[in-house]
Formats: sequence, C-alpha cells, structure tokens
Amino acid sequence: MAVVQSIEKRYEKPVLLATNRFLEEEDGLAAIQGHPLFSSLEPWDLQYILQHSRRVRLGHHQLLYRQDMPAHHFFFVISGRLRLYRLDASGVDRTLDSLLPGDCFAEVMIYADPPRYACYAEALKNSEVLMIPVKVYQELLEGNHRYARAALQHYAKRAVSRFHDLEIMTVQSARDRLIRYLIDLLPENARQQGGEVELPLPKCLVASRLAMQPETFSRILADLKGNGLVRVNRSKLFITDPARLIQISQ
Repeated sequence: MAVVQSIEKRYEKPVLLATNRFLEEEDGLAAIQGHPLFSSLEPWDLQYILQHSRRVRLGHHQLLYRQDMPAHHFFFVISGRLRLYRLDASGVDRTLDSLLPGDCFAEVMIYADPPRYACYAEALKNSEVLMIPVKVYQELLEGNHRYARAALQHYAKRAVSRFHDLEIMTVQSARDRLIRYLIDLLPENARQQGGEVELPLPKCLVASRLAMQPETFSRILADLKGNGLVRVNRSKLFITDPARLIQISQ
C-alpha cells in the first residue's frame, strides 16, 4: 500500500510547454531527425508532427504516465533521464528499462488496440520529453508505405534487442547476469581493450533491472573489484579486462 501511495503522490500533472512550431538546432530536438521512426519522413511531414506535439517538463521522480492508463501519445526524450517499470502483484516495482536523450518510448502504441501503457514512466532527474499524438503519426503511416516500412524495421530491431535482454535474464547466476549487463554497456571499440562505462540507473535500480537484491548487486560488484576486473567510481566503472570478464561468466 505504501508503494501505491507514493506513486499516486508523484503523479502530479506534468508541465505542458508550447506547441512545437519549427525545428531549431539549439532546442534539443534536432536528434529526432536521426531516429529510425522519423529519419525517412519528408521535412514537411516531420514538421507536421512537431506542430501537433507538445513538450512535457518533468521534475525529479515525477511520473509521465501510469501503468494501464489509456495511451494516446508516444514520446521522444529531449533531455534528462527516465526509467520504465511495472508493479508486480505484491506492489514492488520492477525496473524494465532506462531512457536517455534521443530515445523513443511507448511507440508500440502506434499499433496497439486497445492502446494502454504497459508500465510506469518516471523521470530520474529533471527531464523534458516530446509528447507525440499517436493518431497524427498513424495518419502519415496510412498515407505512405515507405514510412510504414521504416516503422516496422524499427520494431524488428527492437524485437531483436528485447530477445537479447530476455536471454540475459534467463541466466540463472546473478553474477553472470551482471557481467553480461556490464559488457553490453561497453562500446564496440572497447570490447577488447576495456574502457569506462556509466551505469544508466542508480545501483539499486540496476539490481532491480537484473532481478537481484541491492545487497547481492553490491556483493558481486565488490567481488569483481577485489579480483581486479573492474574499478568503481560511484556510477562509473572501468572494465580492465573484458575478455577475462566474459570468460568467467561462461
């Protein structure tokens, strides 16, 4: 019950800003042109979407939407950081994903029937998102097969990524799940020599994302650190030997 009450308390209406009238390099929206859902749009069609969309400003820990709410919009992250989570039967929240500037989310609502949000969306810091009406985007898809094909390609890529996430979660060892997660955070060009990664969520939420207790997460991370496999500086980790890390998880 306490969890539900805290969620309801956080669900104050987000701050709606002015309708977007044009695209400017400095307004944080230029990145939308490179997103797969929008990159194939003609400039006037992208402008049409922006004219019917609104910016939404969220405070720290403020909810954008709740699980099972009717869904009439999907979203593009302009700034800040958000997380998606669901409540289980006992009222405990389970982290599903983290979102950064340039990410789209809830875009499955374009094809959902009936359209309802499958989880909660919460700002982890002061954030701003673009709220895009589903019907406006649907109109463009119905009138242009090239746009529809690009949207389906985006969903196919997302499906492959989700299967990879599920594969990680089926690994029974908590240590191996954490190792696989850390390796995935490394850029491709650092998979051999090692490099620095930053956790996209607070450590307690990463633990939730990997279906383990925060104490288990801390213990495993301390063990990896003690064996010289990672160096830890708050939310940043330096992976010294990715090949060795992968080897011990196999």
